[in-house]
Amino acid sequence: MKTPELHAVILAGGRGTRFWPRSRTAMPKQLLPVVGELSLLQQTVHRVRDLIPPERVWVITSELLRTKVRKQLPGVPASQIVAEPEGRNTAPAIALAAALIAQQNPDAVMAVLPSDHLILDEPRYLGVLESAARAASADKLVVLGIQPRYAETGYGYIEFPEGVKAGRKTAVEVVSFREKPEQAVADEFVQAGNFYWNSGQFLWRAGTILDAVKAHLPKTYAAVASLPAPNSSKFKAALAKSYPKTDKTSIDYGILEKASNIAGFPCKDFGWNDVGSWEAVYQLAPKDPRGNAADTPVELLDASGNYVDAPGKFVALVDVHNLIVVDTKDALLICPRAEAQKVSALVKALEKSGWDKLT
Repeated sequence: MKTPELHAVILAGGRGTRFWPRSRTAMPKQLLPVVGELSLLQQTVHRVRDLIPPERVWVITSELLRTKVRKQLPGVPASQIVAEPEGRNTAPAIALAAALIAQQNPDAVMAVLPSDHLILDEPRYLGVLESAARAASADKLVVLGIQPRYAETGYGYIEFPEGVKAGRKTAVEVVSFREKPEQAVADEFVQAGNFYWNSGQFLWRAGTILDAVKAHLPKTYAAVASLPAPNSSKFKAALAKSYPKTDKTSIDYGILEKASNIAGFPCKDFGWNDVGSWEAVYQLAPKDPRGNAADTPVELLDASGNYVDAPGKFVALVDVHNLIVVDTKDALLICPRAEAQKVSALVKALEKSGWDKLT
């Protein structure tokens, strides 16, 4: 079966608060070179280039970030870098992209991709996208599950039928979606063998997802279905008027948990990492014999398991262990690696305390 016309829809409006103080509202995680020389957004576009050329890439972002996204992605048509008038969660963003792609070709398949994930085995990943695109062209809403490497509590899970094998090239039914579990439940999921990490990556025909939006989120459908073309002089004003009328909900809750035409791919791990915290960056970084990772000159005396990010500064650590140390020109973060997920709560606390200029 021939691979259908494939578009990439990259969701790039997030703030990346767990990467404070490096990630800020005006320059969030996806626009930063967290791992490697390219930003995570640039890496997302670059890795699919052999399958999806830049002229078929769409980026949904915010008005604040649109100019910066355009600067980072000069090959993507400017009219396809679309700024939401306000953040409404993933369902409206995806519906908006689907409506614009459907203006060109309602049979085109769109691969919905996060802007801030890392994938190390690109050839295997592209093979999965091709197989998933063919399944999506048969009017399926396709989700990608990743074979778990360990019992992670920070991800949602996809339940596939018992006995399903990872790496198959055809889609299978999805039994259920499970929210982020407690540790004991995550352990059970991994032991069972048919629960996979929800990668947040989806493929479907533009027309198919619009039909689902019309059925399950009619207000959202009405808000996006009749928009002018994105290169029209009337587009921005029309979007500003209609978009606040959309349902503020995720694609998982709004569509996937209600639709009956869901299919999934239980994927062998292709080096996927959502790079969801400073701890994730530490795990990816090269380390010295005592498990320290640093991107700046350091002197470490009886110190182990630390991550140091302080460009342009010399850092000395004495008898401390398993810390995150991130220094910027106006803020310094020090926290235990085990508590790296709490950085997003710290950002909320800063905003409540009147330090929002630092966020």
